[in-house]
Amino acid sequence: MKLQTTTNFSRRNFLKTSFLASGGLLIGFNLLTACKDTAVMPVDISQLNFNDFNAFIKISDEGYITIYSPNPEIGQGVKTSMPMIIAEELEADWSKVTVAQGILDTNNYTRQVAGGSQSIRSSYTALRQTGATAKQMLVNAAALKWQVPAETLSVSKGIITNKNGDTFHYGNLVKEASVLEIPENVRLKNEEDFTIIGTDKINVDIDKIVTGKHLFGIDYKAPEMLYASVLRPPAFGNSLISYDAEETKKIKGVVKVISFGDKIAVLATSTWIAMKGKKALAAKWKTSPKLESTEKHHTVLTDILNSKKLAVRREDGNVEKAFKNADIVVERTYSAPFLPHNCMEPMNFFAHVTDQKIHLVGPIQTPAWTANRVAKLLDRKLEDIHLEMTRMGGGFGRRLYGDFALEAAEIANIVQKPVQVLYSREDDMTAGTYRPATKYRIKAALKDGKITGYHLKEAAINGNMYGTIPNFFPAGCIPNYKVETGSYTSNITTGAWRAPYTNFLAFAEQSFFDELAKTLKKDAIELRLELLQKVKNTSDKRIEYSGERMEKTIQLVREKGNWGTTNPGTYQGFAAYYSHNTHVAEIAEIALENGFPVIKKVTVAVDCGVVVNPTGAKNQIEGGVLDGIGHAMFSDFSFENGKPTHKNFDTYRLIRMKETPKVEVYFVPSKLAPTGLGEPGLPPAGAAVANAIHAALGKRMYAQPFVKELAS
Repeated sequence: MKLQTTTNFSRRNFLKTSFLASGGLLIGFNLLTACKDTAVMPVDISQLNFNDFNAFIKISDEGYITIYSPNPEIGQGVKTSMPMIIAEELEADWSKVTVAQGILDTNNYTRQVAGGSQSIRSSYTALRQTGATAKQMLVNAAALKWQVPAETLSVSKGIITNKNGDTFHYGNLVKEASVLEIPENVRLKNEEDFTIIGTDKINVDIDKIVTGKHLFGIDYKAPEMLYASVLRPPAFGNSLISYDAEETKKIKGVVKVISFGDKIAVLATSTWIAMKGKKALAAKWKTSPKLESTEKHHTVLTDILNSKKLAVRREDGNVEKAFKNADIVVERTYSAPFLPHNCMEPMNFFAHVTDQKIHLVGPIQTPAWTANRVAKLLDRKLEDIHLEMTRMGGGFGRRLYGDFALEAAEIANIVQKPVQVLYSREDDMTAGTYRPATKYRIKAALKDGKITGYHLKEAAINGNMYGTIPNFFPAGCIPNYKVETGSYTSNITTGAWRAPYTNFLAFAEQSFFDELAKTLKKDAIELRLELLQKVKNTSDKRIEYSGERMEKTIQLVREKGNWGTTNPGTYQGFAAYYSHNTHVAEIAEIALENGFPVIKKVTVAVDCGVVVNPTGAKNQIEGGVLDGIGHAMFSDFSFENGKPTHKNFDTYRLIRMKETPKVEVYFVPSKLAPTGLGEPGLPPAGAAVANAIHAALGKRMYAQPFVKELAS
């Protein structure tokens, strides 16, 4: 399939749709390579004279390019990969391009959001058009100077050449080009002509990250800035009655103590003084009768699964009839706990509120939504807000919500001083937005060696699966198919956690299918491939995944993972899942050490369309797999009378370095537009490990974390 296209591209659309969905433009080139101690910057770009080309691009007289990347960077690599897309079509010289983080700018950029693994997918074509259009404008400027037809000129690495061999670099033309009419039609390159897309590029910020330069919100400083540490209710359901700050005010460096809502903020001249002051506060809290505990949640969720009043999300055929006529009925229930996000950089945000403007700076996945909420909170015009995004030390969904930014804005508005709110790890873990506790009950009807019926019920805290998830596998593969959901409203705050819903649903479903394969005496992979034949070339428009693409992905992992041919003492588990528009298949290999399963290797096959930056793509998949394994194996989180039972990493278990397996990643070759990568590697990981554990021990995992199951 060729993606060469001709597009009608107006001047207005050039500025607005060039960042359709995810922002981020051109590239950042790491001018000081981390692995080369003697590397030097070829020029001091800070001394160059840059000219504005448009809202995104500046080009210096010497031909160096600076690109403002509007999209939030949370470690998913868009600050590198999105610019690569533009650079490809711009025919830029990679070594002469650097990138800078853009601010929130809803006039020139659209969807400045980091979430749902949608950044590249939503903006791929628009970014290509942006680069191609900019290149054409520069070519047109050269053609006018030489008085020759534009189509007679060639471009390579920022150099435009005519038939006589004369050349201009982009810096010679930027002033003339920037005032020309935007071309109505631009032609995109053929994939086989790519020189940047599909090649390994290092993270544009890597040198600053490893040398500790100021990049993250926690690094931000401003003149006369105060540091705020906030005391929040100790339990979900508590409210503030009163507080005594006398001891806090005696601490040198404490400047002010204020209350807002049910919270108390201590403002000081340093983070540590503010935190010390918070510990000295004496607060009285009103206890609500609605203080919830994990034990109650288990009961409530089980009651929901037993309820007859669930919401039907999809129903095909006659499930009840299939179960009535079945030779065998298999039913299992799977449970998952709440989970905190635990970003390595705790929540933080800067705010300075004056009569003229509201200045906000920090790590946020949803800058536009946050700016709107701050404007509403402080009863100000949206135009008053200037929001700057910093790089984030992890997000995983936690930084979608911006509650910490609202706290900073409210405190700064009260004290009329620049303020940075900073959470401690205990604040982060106990006053967070958690992955909701969830239970699934899955039932299958088996008749004549086939799966004839399938019924899945979901019970979750504070919400249910997205509307499209019932249209993921195995929808369309089984004639009688039904998905129902129910939820319980809790005062414990919950929200998106990396690969929302699918992060646990994939474990439940893929573990269940492994058990069905054993019951049917079929190979686990062959059962999946057999089912996928039903949706290949399907006419059912509701189906979200591709049977053809998933089949190729499974075949690739079967080959690369040497399915069924491991050495004695090594046990394999398989899982495949579609989420965030990407198909992933994984084979986990474990060995038993002192009777305990140790994960040695995970082989992963991925169909995510065109791979923009292979290095970054592998990093995303590897990170997702390790994240998925670690949380499925070890992480547990519970509540007692509204209080989280874990406050820091001394009791909350994460995967450790020595426990991380080797991860090998392979991509299905494709010319299709890119899809998501930040999240899809995580969902199948837990299931692959659970299925490998069963192969080794004959024991099924029905609840996370697995260590509790293994100990029982």
